[in-house]
Parts: sequence; C-alpha cells; structure tokens
Amino acid sequence: MRNTRHNRPDSSASHSSDNTHTAQNDHCSVIFKQLELNRSELEQQFADCADLVMACWSYGPGMAYHAMSVYFDTMVERQHRDEMKQTLQDLVPHQLGAASTVLPEQLFRFLGNHGVTSKHAILLHSLEEAVQHITQGSLVIFFDGWQHAISYQASDMMKRQTSEPITEPVVQGPHDSTIEDLQTNIGMIRNLLRSPRLKLVTMTVGAESRRLLAYAYLEGAVNPEVLSKFQACIQDVEQEEIMEISYLEEWISESVYSPFPQARYTERPDTVVASLLDGKIIALANGSPTVLICPGNFFEFLTSSEDYYQRTLFSLLIRILRIGAFFIALMLPSTYVALSTFHSELIPTVLLLAILDTREGIPFPAFIEALMMEIFFELLREAGIRLPRPIGSAVSIVGALVIGQAAIQAKIASPVMVIVVALTGIASFALPQYSMAIALRILRFPLMVLGATLGGLGIMIGFLLALLHLCTLRSLGQPYFAPTAPLDIRQLRDIAIMIPRKLLMRSPRNRHLHRTGRGTQ
Repeated sequence: MRNTRHNRPDSSASHSSDNTHTAQNDHCSVIFKQLELNRSELEQQFADCADLVMACWSYGPGMAYHAMSVYFDTMVERQHRDEMKQTLQDLVPHQLGAASTVLPEQLFRFLGNHGVTSKHAILLHSLEEAVQHITQGSLVIFFDGWQHAISYQASDMMKRQTSEPITEPVVQGPHDSTIEDLQTNIGMIRNLLRSPRLKLVTMTVGAESRRLLAYAYLEGAVNPEVLSKFQACIQDVEQEEIMEISYLEEWISESVYSPFPQARYTERPDTVVASLLDGKIIALANGSPTVLICPGNFFEFLTSSEDYYQRTLFSLLIRILRIGAFFIALMLPSTYVALSTFHSELIPTVLLLAILDTREGIPFPAFIEALMMEIFFELLREAGIRLPRPIGSAVSIVGALVIGQAAIQAKIASPVMVIVVALTGIASFALPQYSMAIALRILRFPLMVLGATLGGLGIMIGFLLALLHLCTLRSLGQPYFAPTAPLDIRQLRDIAIMIPRKLLMRSPRNRHLHRTGRGTQ
C-alpha cells in the first residue's frame, strides 16, 4: 500500500483517462501516515464545502504528537466540538496509564489490535470510509503516523417528534406515528414486537445520497418464496437515489402501469406490527416518515387498524359501509350518465320528472356536464392539498360551495349532478388508504366514457375488465385479489365479513402450521 502521492501523474500528462481514474481510486482508498497528505486529499474531495471543519490539535508529552478532527459543522453536536481534544483520553484504557505518558506506538497498537473503547467509535481503514462517515454526520479523527482513523457518531440533525398520525387518524387505538428518523422508527416497531425472530436487513443506497434503507420480516411468518422474490427485486436498488420509500414500490411492482397500488403505506407502528404478524415484509428509509408494506392485497386497502379496536358488530358495519363507498366512488357518475342518456325508463317516474326539471336549460349533455364537474372537483381537491394547511381546507370547502352554486345559477350544471359529484368525492374520502382512492379517480373517467357511449353495457364491460385485471394481478408472486381469486373460504372471515377476534388466527406459529397442513381450524 502506497503512503505517498509524490508519484501521482499530473492531470496535464498524456495518460489515458482509465489509468488516471484507476490511480485516483487507489489513492482515495488510502489513509496516509502523513497527516498533511490526508488533509490535502480531503481538501480536494470537499472543495467549496464551507461548513467543513478540519481542526488540527496536539497531544502527548510536550504536545509533540498531532491529530486532526474532520467534521461538518452543520451536522455535529456542539458538545463534540468542545470535547475534541479530550477524545484521545477516552480511547486510552486505564491499563496504559495517563494520556500524557502514552506513546503513539502504544496507542496505535491498542487501537489496531483491540479496537476502540468508546461506545460510539468505529475504526476506519480507508479514506473512502472516512469520507462516507464524514458525510453521514460523524466526527473522524486522523493521527499523524497511523494509517487508520477513528469515527464518532456525533450527528445532531434536528428531527420531528412523534405525534398523532396525519394520514391515518383513529378514534380508538394508539396515537403515535413514525417519523423521518429510521432508528426511531425501528425502535418503535421493536418495542411493540419484542421477538428475536424479527429480522432486520439494512443497506446503503445511492452513490451520492448514501441513504440508509432497511427491510424487516418476521421469521416463521413470512413466506420464503415472497422473501426471495422481494430480495431479487431490490438487488439492483443500491445504485439508485432513493429519496423516499415510495420510490421502492416500482421496483417490487410486477405491473407498473396498473392503476391499483401493489404496496401499502402506513405511519402507524401498530399497523406495521400487525402486518409483520401476517407474514408481510416492511421497508423503511431514513428521511421517510412512512413504512412500505408488501405484498399488497386488494382487500387490505379497504381495512383500517381501528377495525380491530372496535366491537366486532360495529367493525362489520363499517366494513360494509366502506365497500359501498368503494362502488359509489367508482361507478356513481358513470351510472348516472348511462341512466340519464340511455336507460331513462329505469328511473322512477317521479324522480325522472324531477331530474328533467332540474336539467331544463342545461346546454350540455349529461356526459359533458359530469366531466366538467369532476374536473372542477379534482382541481379543488388538489388545491386544498397544495395550499398551506390553515387556508387549504377553507378554500376547498368555500370553493366547492361557490362553484357549485354558481354553476347551478348559470345553468351550466344541474343540482342533481352537483349532488352526484359531491357524493362521489365523499365516498372516496371514506376509503382508509389514499392510494386506493387515487386508483378510483383514474378508473372513474374511462367508466364515464363507456357509460356515455354504450350505456349500461359499457359500464359492465369496463367493470368486468377491471375485475379481470384484479384477478390476474400479482404482487411479489402472490394473488392480488386473494382470497376471492383464488377462492379461499376460510380467509373470507376477515374481508367483507368480520368474525369475533378470538376466532381470528393471528399467531405466526399458527399461520405456519396452517400453511404446512399441520394446523387445525
């Protein structure tokens, strides 16, 4: 291993770019014995980084020995900046005596053979490792005359405190949510699932961001085939810049262009633990407040964690109400367009006369009217989301009232159409998973076109095509529409209907025995 760089070829020399690149890579992996060479190399790599601090200090008898601490001033705790010169004493065991009498050779021999004694210190062997630790918020110490370095975990990045879930509020049940800090999220999950069978795998992804990614599963509950397929799907993700955990969904999705989500997202630790007990795989990323749960199942998007905190009868009624909301959000506008355009004889006479009376003077057919109102409603929905929270809800509500009333008075839309669009939007809000509501927003418009052109037959064709897609869709090799397709009557007890919880099978051991045919119902 070379410890100098005097023979490094000049950038203006006539060498091939490959040889130059190889030489630079060799030097980047070396921690030089000369402290000044390490400082020069780091100054080149961190050029124009105004918040980088490279503090040189002395220690030992007569302060004859030198060391250098390197860190980002914006990422390191203030107490570590004040205690940099005391770090050497923390590394020296009492058996070697006081720090002022310890020679560098003794210290280096101890660090090299026995590791470090500090709780949060890591021994580094290459300059590349040192650069990575510096960019991750660690304090790295280089010693003159030693080809290793010491890294302290000293990051002081501000993080949000745990609070109530924003996207999944509940009336009864835990009120804590995951945050952007990966270690905190993993700790919350392990606090609820205190089992050695909870396995966690971490990996660093992204050549520039170096973001920490983790996935976990419960050994004995997860399907080995699903786990192998998940690992095969993400084996190339290390080279990608993962800014948020939702980036990972396309890597594990078998049908990228499907409108239906193939992975769930949650910010509730109790939902994560319940999914692990059900044999799911979870994925987390540092900086992302949500947890990805896979493989996805269609009926899981219609359930909420609060279903298991309420009485069984009430949860059953809520499940039926959500299924009704699903069909209303998907088919109500197209059904109204088809009935008013092709099948008016199916509408009761009194109701038909009321509809015709409200549509008097409307210059647009029912399809154009429904299309306009749906587009207006989608614009209001997006405006309410993107605007600042204090005024977003007010703008969405006031805008809907003003635009709806103005459209009726201007004879652009009928009151019945305003009611239809409003009921469709309210039904989509009743779904517990936002990603499923987005899928219904996408499918609603093709069904409206089919209803306006082919009437009830067109709606039936569109519905059957969507159902066929659901029956053939798979998530990590598992049927997306299970237990309906393929049919499993035993598993239907926790889908549309809900039996008492004491009869539900929640133990991972029982699930494993049931899959192997050794369990009893």
